[in-house]
Amino acid sequence: MRSDTPHTKGHPHNDAPDTAAAFRRLTEMPHGPERDALRQELVRAWLPMAERLAGRFRNRGETLDDLRQVAALGLVKAVDRYDPERGSAFESYAVPTVTGEIKRHFRDHMWTLHVPRRVQELRNRVRFARQDLAHTVPGRAPTLAEIAERAQLSEEDAAAGLEALDSFTALSLDAELPGGEDGYALRDALGGPDPALDVVVDREAVKPRIAALPERERDILYMRFFGDMTQSRIAEQLGISQMHVSRLISRCCDRLRDQVMRDAA
Repeated sequence: MRSDTPHTKGHPHNDAPDTAAAFRRLTEMPHGPERDALRQELVRAWLPMAERLAGRFRNRGETLDDLRQVAALGLVKAVDRYDPERGSAFESYAVPTVTGEIKRHFRDHMWTLHVPRRVQELRNRVRFARQDLAHTVPGRAPTLAEIAERAQLSEEDAAAGLEALDSFTALSLDAELPGGEDGYALRDALGGPDPALDVVVDREAVKPRIAALPERERDILYMRFFGDMTQSRIAEQLGISQMHVSRLISRCCDRLRDQVMRDAA
C-alpha cells in the first residue's frame, strides 16, 4: 500500500512516494477496473516528479504546459513498463524514461527542418561546448578547432553541428534581411523559374529534325527565326516569291512539330 508520508532515503526528490508495495500489487492484479484505479493512483503519485523533469527543458521553444503533457505521457509509459522484480527503484527507471520522452518530442516535433538524428546529437554536443567555452574565452567567439576539442569531435563533425544550430527554427520569407533598411526581405532574394529553360528543351528536341531538312529550307528557317529577316527580304535574297517563302516556312514548321510530338509520344 502506498504511503502518503514522504520517503526521502535513497531518492533524489524529497517528496518521492513509497510505492514499492503498490507496484508489486499492480503486477499481480488481473486487468480490470480495480487495476486501472491503482495504475492511475501511481501515475498521480509520481506526477510531481515528471513535472519537475519537464521544467528542466523550459525556454527551449516549447511551452511548459506542453512539456508537462509530454512528461506525463512518459510517466504513464514508465508505470506500464516497470517491473519491480528486477530489483531497481521505480524512480531510477522512470527518470530516464520521462526524460527520453521529452527529448524525443524535441527531436521529432520541434525541428523546422528535418535533420538526421546523428546531426541533432552533434548539434547538442557543439551547443554545450560553445556554452562552456564562452566562460573560458571571453571577448570573442570560440574557434571551430576549440569547439571540436571541447566536444571531443572532429572539426568536420563540429562544423556539421554548428550548421545544425540554425536548423531548429526557420525564418519567414517575409523577414527583412539583417542590416537592410529598405524593406528587402528574404523572399526578394529567391530566384524564380527561368522561361529560357523551356526554349532550351524545345531547341534541343527540334535540332536533329532541322538538320535533316533540305538545305534551302534550313536556310529559310535560319534567316527567319535566327537572322530575324522578313519574308520579303528572304524572298528577295533567294529569288523566289514571298508567298513561296511563307508556304515553305509554314510547311517546315508543321512537319517539325509533328515529328517532335511523335518522338515525344
